Amino acid sequence: MRTRSSFSHNPHLRVSRPVSACSRCRVAKVKCDGKLPACTACEKAGRENECSAASDQQFARGKERSWVAALEARVEKLDRRLNHARSRKASVALHEVDDNTMTMQDSERRDSLVDITAAIHRKAARTREKADFNTLVSDFGLLTVNATTPGFDTQQESANPMSFARLVLAAAQHDTLPDPNTDELPYQEVAEANFQFYQDNILPLYPLFPTADLKALVPKIYDAADLGILGGIRSSEYWLFWMVMAIASAAQSKAVNDRNYYDALQYVARALPYADRAFVPGYTTQIQALVLLTQYSMLDPAHFDSWHLIGFACRACIDLGFHKDHTFTQQSSKDTIDARRRTFYCVYALDRAISMVHARPFSFKDDDISVRLPSPSVDNERSDPSLPLFELRRLQSGWYQTLVQTDSNDPLRDPIQYVWQKYHETQRWSKELTLDLPATIRTAFDLELDYSSVYLVVPSPRTPKLTDHGRLLIFEHTIRYLYRMYEVVKASPSEGFYTYHDALKVFFMGSQLVTVLRDPGESDLWQSLGATEPPQQNPPLPERLDKDLSDAIARSNSCLDKVNETLKLYGERWEQVKTLADHFDRTTTDIKSYLETRRDMVESAIARSMQKDGRHALPTSRPGTNPSTLAYQSAPMTQHSSQRANQGAPWGHSTGFQGHHNVHF
Repeated sequence: MRTRSSFSHNPHLRVSRPVSACSRCRVAKVKCDGKLPACTACEKAGRENECSAASDQQFARGKERSWVAALEARVEKLDRRLNHARSRKASVALHEVDDNTMTMQDSERRDSLVDITAAIHRKAARTREKADFNTLVSDFGLLTVNATTPGFDTQQESANPMSFARLVLAAAQHDTLPDPNTDELPYQEVAEANFQFYQDNILPLYPLFPTADLKALVPKIYDAADLGILGGIRSSEYWLFWMVMAIASAAQSKAVNDRNYYDALQYVARALPYADRAFVPGYTTQIQALVLLTQYSMLDPAHFDSWHLIGFACRACIDLGFHKDHTFTQQSSKDTIDARRRTFYCVYALDRAISMVHARPFSFKDDDISVRLPSPSVDNERSDPSLPLFELRRLQSGWYQTLVQTDSNDPLRDPIQYVWQKYHETQRWSKELTLDLPATIRTAFDLELDYSSVYLVVPSPRTPKLTDHGRLLIFEHTIRYLYRMYEVVKASPSEGFYTYHDALKVFFMGSQLVTVLRDPGESDLWQSLGATEPPQQNPPLPERLDKDLSDAIARSNSCLDKVNETLKLYGERWEQVKTLADHFDRTTTDIKSYLETRRDMVESAIARSMQKDGRHALPTSRPGTNPSTLAYQSAPMTQHSSQRANQGAPWGHSTGFQGHHNVHF
């Protein structure tokens, strides 16, 4: 670290703000202006000689009261060093003798003097280093890291500026981005295509900006470039332009080295020079800039940490009062209030989604906020899809805080009833979705419904027991989710906003499927799946997507294969997923052997049943159409202990998410 010169070495040509009042003003509790040689209060009282304002011993180094005091301190320091040098020279001169007449004792004395001198220099160097460090720390104390205090030198160039943006990037950035290879704008057609992708797939879910403002930004940027008046564009607008380009390009990437991913890196590198101005605290643009970088981090986990970034965005929202409706003034218009509420709920939704997928705590509790949902957006021709997303996040936030973030030593009074109640609320949310939602957004909501349902039903610290009906629900929801996600990943061109977190969700859902297959429960999962009529009690089972495939064993095998293929496809896009894919492939090797053994038992049971009835077994016979319960007789997986039934929970240690956030694969 480069040593920083103290204030006394380079005094500013201005009077600094007093660090503290003189002793007399401090006792009298009056304001001290720090005037030299005596403050104004002491002059008026005729106590100039008693004023301690000129004393620098009571102040921290580098914080002298004035330029004159700094110069005086510097002169005294130089004078002491000069006297010390003169004394050393005189001392050394006494020991200088001719080498020819030097005795062994004189040589030892001279060597000893050299060692002493070297030790003095080392001690002085350590003292200077400690003093410089203390000065640097005192300067850091002037910077309060919140959303209402601007950083150092944000309005002017400086050799070593300290800003809120640099603190954010230092905390959340993993790898260094490549330098931009050009200063030119991309073709306008490319920019318009990326902005259209963002408006169709991401902006409806997270309406940070009015659609009209986003549409007007591209021609504004290119018109300013053609006229050579780039100075008329604000830094926040440049940040918005390049980050939207980066998010849209990264969202359409299929592999880590394809053109879309390379362009996304270039766009982010072009945006970073505007970070200092875009992240200036105290403005709504700061929250919007942080959310844009968070959205990109969800697509590029190799370079940015989404959980830390959304934490900064939440802090900015709270510091600016976005988490309370009562902060509005009487002059606030309805559009202004709705814009603030949308901004808050965009941050809220991302915080809940990111924290849950990493099994981390939320940035703030629901008890700390009081914000109504915004009015439906008038920018969309169809119904506003952001409102259902915000409602779902509020439902998830409620039961996640109760089941996961609350002390596990405080058990629920009736945990099973609580889980079923929240499950019914989630299903009711799905049934109330409007029919005019875009197909891509409706698919995303259906996937989120299955994921949320499984996340709710799996054992948690306050609901450690999994019921037999819960196993059925996990089986059906995971199968339905994994079938849908496989089709989404295979689709080309890419549509929708699917991120690295969706790869983690696939791994989580596949792990839950493996868990229920290993531990069929007391009433045997396979016997329940082979029942001719679904159970009438508890929540109903979800509707199957693969209606033509009634064999549960075949469904399980097929779904496990789809998980492997989905993770491999995601592994081509994110290097971190390759480790998850390898781990899941090793995990499912034994469960597939178990399923094959189970199939042989089922086919043998069907054959014996048909021979007993005087019929011949058909090769295509499926146990789901046979009323005999022999096809589903118990066959436990003896090589696996039932204690592993809960290992797929997101807060588990082997197949959950805990640890994936911090470990770099």
